[in-house]
Amino acid sequence: MAMSAQEIERTIRSAIPDAQITVTDLAGDGDHYACEVVSEQFRGLPRVRQHKMVYDAFGGRMGTELHALSVQTRTP
Repeated sequence: MAMSAQEIERTIRSAIPDAQITVTDLAGDGDHYACEVVSEQFRGLPRVRQHKMVYDAFGGRMGTELHALSVQTRTP
């Protein structure tokens, strides 16, 4: 079963509580999403580490419940 945009946002927020999150369904199919995550926790971290923090929030659900997620991160 695919994840909803709301579930994606909740999952990210559970790992990065201060995050401002925007989730977009890229194909309208509930299977391909993009998200922008803005958090003070990213300050000073390389972009690869920032993205890893987001992807780590999903644990083993990436590639199963969540097929595709494009991530953009930044600090406020």
